[in-house]
Amino acid sequence: MTRKRAVRIAAWAFGVPILAMLLFLLSAWIGSSIPRNSDWSEPEIGIEIMVGDNGIHTEIVMPLVSNVKDWRETFPASDLPKPYRPYTHVAVSWGEREVFLNTPTWADLSIPTAVNAATGGDGLVHAAHYVRPAPSTTNRPLRLTEGQYRRLVEAIEAQVPSPGNREVYPGYASYDVFYDAPGTYHLGNTCNQWTGDTLAHAGVKIGHWTPLPGGVMKWISDPEAN
Repeated sequence: MTRKRAVRIAAWAFGVPILAMLLFLLSAWIGSSIPRNSDWSEPEIGIEIMVGDNGIHTEIVMPLVSNVKDWRETFPASDLPKPYRPYTHVAVSWGEREVFLNTPTWADLSIPTAVNAATGGDGLVHAAHYVRPAPSTTNRPLRLTEGQYRRLVEAIEAQVPSPGNREVYPGYASYDVFYDAPGTYHLGNTCNQWTGDTLAHAGVKIGHWTPLPGGVMKWISDPEAN
């Protein structure tokens, strides 16, 4: 093999994945910038939820009990290692089964697991119970009308088999747990897309395609920016 040909092969080997990544990032930015529910505005009175972001993964944080929904029926504290804490909120998210179960920290994420998730993996729901979570840049409050919140609840309930008809998996700490869930995870249908789709179902103004957390969070006001 000539040196020129070797350089050309190396350029393709490194250049194609980089180009694909750049195209993905550009598509994600464009897709997340095109709004759904463009006429929505946050109501002055309603039920306050939060949207959490750890830099890679987003979650929807809701009051554990409201006049619309008692989440203790769907996500009982008895599933937790420490069920008797005075929990006030539950955070729900969706993601890929192997990533959720085998990567307690992002440092534990292996290349085979990441590739499998990107190309198609089974879904899993994560439920984390919190005690009076504080609003912040990474945990942004969002107010919904009762009707909007009811639609949000409906969208989440559709993703969670009822107690007794699902497998329960240990979480990362004493206050969280995983449940079986429908759906297939891939680059076009990520955990953050699930968050965006769920908020859109409730009527919230959010981007059409939100595979990355920034595509979700840019639509929600930062309480520390005011």
